[in-house]
Amino acid sequence: MIGVQDFIGTYDWTFEYLRRRYGAAALREYWARSIAFESQNHAYVLIRDRGLSGMAEYWGHTLDSEQAGYRAHLDADFFRIDMYACPSLGYLLRIGQSCYADYCQHCMGWIKPIMDRCGFVVDHEHNHAGQCWWEMRAADSTPAGDAPPLRGEHDVRHLPGWRQARHDLWLASRLVSRKLT
Repeated sequence: MIGVQDFIGTYDWTFEYLRRRYGAAALREYWARSIAFESQNHAYVLIRDRGLSGMAEYWGHTLDSEQAGYRAHLDADFFRIDMYACPSLGYLLRIGQSCYADYCQHCMGWIKPIMDRCGFVVDHEHNHAGQCWWEMRAADSTPAGDAPPLRGEHDVRHLPGWRQARHDLWLASRLVSRKLT
């Protein structure tokens, strides 16, 4: 059994290997098939069967076991995660490893296909520094528009370090912006 740090490093290396050897489309296919519906099939089943409460159960258990720095909120209309300290990217940043240049994209790479299949959309933004926020809601509940408003004192966007050099923003499960801040 490999330790979590070995796993994170191997994940990072594998993403870059697949991208370099087979192309970006093959890497996205790997995330969408092998991770979403094979390795994370248990997440898919929980979300398919229990919706927003299944998301809260899955990420509550997973992020607690990974010792992530986060807050989660389950509302009647959405499930939200504010990630202050991503354990995976945080580890890679601490050791100076960056094989795959866009490591954060793998989360949307496997989460979006699950949400699509289960009838949900994702609003998401990450800053490539181990901080991000997620809001998942029913696909037909609200049209795509602007990012959701600040969600109280625990919203990661309040952090002084939130404004890092590059952000990727997804609204209604579509990448809408890759910008320098």
